[in-house]
Amino acid sequence: MKVAQELTKEEMVDLYRKMQLIRVFEEQAGSQYMRGKIRGFLHLYIGEEAIAAGAISALGPDDYVITHYRDHGHALARGMDPKLAMAELFGRATGSSKGKGGSMHLFDASINFMGGYAIVGGQLPIATGLALAEQYKGTNNVVLCFLGDGALNEGEFHEAMNIAAIWHLPVIFFCENNLYGMGSPVGDVFAVKEIYRMAEVYEMPGKRIDGMDVLAVREAMTEVVDWVRSGNGPYFVEGMCYRFRGHSMADPSEYRHKDDEEYWKTKDPITALRRKLIGDQIVAESDLNDIDLEVEELINEAVQFADESPEPDLSTLYDDILG
Repeated sequence: MKVAQELTKEEMVDLYRKMQLIRVFEEQAGSQYMRGKIRGFLHLYIGEEAIAAGAISALGPDDYVITHYRDHGHALARGMDPKLAMAELFGRATGSSKGKGGSMHLFDASINFMGGYAIVGGQLPIATGLALAEQYKGTNNVVLCFLGDGALNEGEFHEAMNIAAIWHLPVIFFCENNLYGMGSPVGDVFAVKEIYRMAEVYEMPGKRIDGMDVLAVREAMTEVVDWVRSGNGPYFVEGMCYRFRGHSMADPSEYRHKDDEEYWKTKDPITALRRKLIGDQIVAESDLNDIDLEVEELINEAVQFADESPEPDLSTLYDDILG
């Protein structure tokens, strides 16, 4: 693979560290939810780490990221402090949104992470607005907008795709096709079988990639980002992936076949990269074990920080409200 040859050892190790960070964070989030520390909805990203780590690593610091409600992985891959993320999940005042947003509304303008959005497809018009602003200002920054396959039947999807194409906006629409919109197989609810070909309707380039291979994601997204940054307009990417957990913590996933689950687990993106790093003698197994321990400690500290942080004071209830 071309990208594996071009990446330095440090860059490949960083991809591993980011995916492991997301995985351990999500596992801890699930555990804390079961303990009652996290309330409301919780949508885990386990299994899809290669997309967040690979795609966002292709961006520059001035580019923008905006996403859906399964947003923890994207926030961490963009560089959000795990302590701020975990505190937000706990609903604490030290969280990234001061404890008022929770799991589905992580936000950090300091790293151009423009938030997760609970309304399906709600982030798409905002992404086009961000892209229009960058075009208006004359920058060469791009906007990376993540969406799930469940957003394809929303009006906002088509409106955003249309206006981005008409105005030639610097936005990348990345559809994380994890095969299910909540509990419905995407093939049962969306007529187009090859989702990336939806871009053709809007005369927009599109491609399908292996979303379980972080190096494949990084390679494809490096080319896409360069293409959009060069002023060629929007691009649509479909990443084929599989979430190892249900739609949310309330979903027992009884609609999925066990054989399919076992098959996709053989494609675990973290295990695959670990095997390659060791097999190609890029990194010693002991070094990766050290990274695993460092990540575990980091997330344990994040949980402790969140647990010890204060809840928002009632006096702040109406702060940060416009209008």
